[in-house]
Amino acid sequence: MTTTAPRDEQLWSRCDGCASLLYRKRLRRNLDVCPECGSHARLDAPDRVAQLADPDSFVPLPDRAVRVDPIEFVDELPYPHRLGAARAATGLDEAVLCGTARLGGHPVALAVMDFRFLGGSLGCAVGELITRTAERALADGIPLVLVTASGGARMQEGALSLMQMATVSQALAGMREAGLLTVSVVTDPTYGGVAASFATNTDLVLAESGARLGFAGPRVIRQVTGAKLPEGFQTAEYLLRHGQVDMVVPRHALRGRLAALLAAAGAGRRAPETSPAPRPPVTAPTATMRPDRDPWETVRTARHPGRPTTLDYLETAFDGFVELHGDRLGADCPAVVGGIARLDGRPVMVIGHQKGHTTAELVTRNFGMASPAGHRKALRLMRLAARLRLPVVTLVDTPGADPGVSAEQQGQAAAIAENILALTVLPTPVVAVVTGEGGSGGALALAVADRVLMLEHAVYSVISPEGCAAILWPDSSAAPQAARALRLTGADLCRLGVVDELVPEPRPAAHADPGGAAELLRRAVAANLAPLLTVPPATLVRRRRQRFRRFGAARSAAAGPSPATPAAGRAEVA
Repeated sequence: MTTTAPRDEQLWSRCDGCASLLYRKRLRRNLDVCPECGSHARLDAPDRVAQLADPDSFVPLPDRAVRVDPIEFVDELPYPHRLGAARAATGLDEAVLCGTARLGGHPVALAVMDFRFLGGSLGCAVGELITRTAERALADGIPLVLVTASGGARMQEGALSLMQMATVSQALAGMREAGLLTVSVVTDPTYGGVAASFATNTDLVLAESGARLGFAGPRVIRQVTGAKLPEGFQTAEYLLRHGQVDMVVPRHALRGRLAALLAAAGAGRRAPETSPAPRPPVTAPTATMRPDRDPWETVRTARHPGRPTTLDYLETAFDGFVELHGDRLGADCPAVVGGIARLDGRPVMVIGHQKGHTTAELVTRNFGMASPAGHRKALRLMRLAARLRLPVVTLVDTPGADPGVSAEQQGQAAAIAENILALTVLPTPVVAVVTGEGGSGGALALAVADRVLMLEHAVYSVISPEGCAAILWPDSSAAPQAARALRLTGADLCRLGVVDELVPEPRPAAHADPGGAAELLRRAVAANLAPLLTVPPATLVRRRRQRFRRFGAARSAAAGPSPATPAAGRAEVA
C-alpha cells in the first residue's frame, strides 16, 4: 500500500494492487489486506508478531544484535552508516525480531524478518540471532516458526553473509534430529540466500497469499536468459502448483492454520494415552461378507465411480484435515493427497490415493495413478510424521502407478522403491487400508505397514485382471477368469496372510452409504492403531520387517499350491 505520511498520522492509503483509496483504520482492521482486491501489503516485524502471537505473550530474546563490519565495505556510504540509518528508520537493531511466544496457546520460538531493514538481508548478525532462536527452541523443546521477508544475503558483509545460510541450516538440522517442528512462513518478497536455505528447508513451508519466492529475481532471470516469464511466476500460487510449498494461506487464516499445526506437533510428542483394548481382528470372511461372491463382481464394485475416495473419508472418518502439498522438487501430484488430521482426537498423518467421482475429477486426478512426484510427496510426509512422532494412516485406491513416458523419465521405479524402503524402517506406527483398488507397486508404495486392512469389496493384486489376461490368456476378454485366478479379494488375501483384517461395508457396498462406510473405516483404523501406539519404535520396525519376511518362498511352499488354473505353468514366462 502506498502512503505519504507516517503511519500514525495518515488517514488514507492507496492499494498497490488495484489503486483503490482505502481508509487506513479500515485497512488495519483487515490486517493490511485490501478489502477490494485482496492484495496483501507488507508488514513490519512488530506488526507481524502482534498478529501471530497471543496477546502479551511475546518475549524478545535477551541477545542484542552485534554491530559488525567484517570487510569494511564502502560503496557510496560506509556500511556502518547504512546500518545506523536502517536502525533509525525502523527502530530495530537488525533485520529480524526474535523471541519466544505463545501462538494459539502453544509455546513457540519466533523469528520474524523485516524487509524495511536493508531489504531484510541476511548478514552475520541476522544469522546469529536466528540461530540463537533455533537453539533456544531446541533447549526448550518447542517448535520454531520463521517468517521470512528478504532480498537475500547481505552483500556488504561478503562471503561471511553467505556462510549464514549454512549456519542457520545447521541449527535447523539440530531441530530436525530432535523431532521438533520447524515452519517457515514465506512473505513477500523472499529471495536469494534466504530462499535457498532456511525459508525452504523447514519441515513445513507456508506461503502468504501473493508472496513471491525464488532464488534469482525476475529481473535477473530476464536479463540472463532473455526469456518471457510465465504468468504469476514465483508467486505463492504458482509455487503451490509446482510443488514448492505446502500451502498458500491468506493472512486472516494464517494464525489459525499455524495453531492447528502446532497442536498436532505438540500432541505427537506427548506420551501415548491409555487406549481401549482393540477388537479382535477378522482373519477370515464372516457370514455377512459373502465369501461366494464372484471376484470379477468385486473388481467392478471396487471401481464403482460412487465409491468413497480418500478426500471423502478425510471429511467424514477424520477431523480437522490440513492438506500439505508438493514434493519440493517441482510438482504437486493430484493423484496423492496427504496431510495432518485427527482420528478420535489423536493427530495422525493421512496419505492416500485420490480418484474422484466424475469424469472431470478422474482426469484431473489421473485416475488415482501417482506420478513420481506423488510418491515423493508421500515420502516427505511419512518422514515428517516420523520426526513429529505421528502415526501414519494410508488409504490405498489406485489401479497402479502412472505408466506414462514422463513418469518413467522422472524415475517412477526409483520413487516407488524409495517409498517401500522408507516405510520398512519408519519408526512410527503405520496402518494401511485398501479402500478400492490396490494395484501393483503403486499400491504397495503406501502399504508397507504394521497392519494392513481391506474393505470388503476392495481388491489387491500384482496386476489388473485385464493386464493379466492380456499377458497370460489370448486376450483381455478373459479378465473375469483372471480375476478368479489372481486371488485378489479380501477373503483370499486374509487366507494368504497379506491382509490382517477385513472391514465390512454397508449393503450392498460403500457407495450406497458413504457415511456408514466411513464410520466402519474409522472404527477399524482406530482399533488397529491403538495397540501400536505404545510399542517402542525399534520393536515396530523389527516386527514390520518380520511381517514381510514371512512372505518368502519357504512360507509359500509350506502353504501348499493354489488350485490349478488355465494359466498355471505360464507364470514364469510373465
